[in-house]
Amino acid sequence: MKISARNQLKGTVKSIEMGAVNSEVTIELSGGERIASIITNQAVKSLDLKVGSTTYAIVKASNVMLAVD
Repeated sequence: MKISARNQLKGTVKSIEMGAVNSEVTIELSGGERIASIITNQAVKSLDLKVGSTTYAIVKASNVMLAVD
């Protein structure tokens, strides 16, 4: 796989919460951190994602917003 995004985080699928249209997929990175992504149910099927699958979280963002109380 070649992709221009530099933030490629390899991990293992820990959970897939299917909704009516979208799914929340949580992956665990090698250091134990977890990251979640909302993708379509069709994407889950076409990527053949299952709990235990190895996958990459690819982060491409032009803005990062922070907030405090």
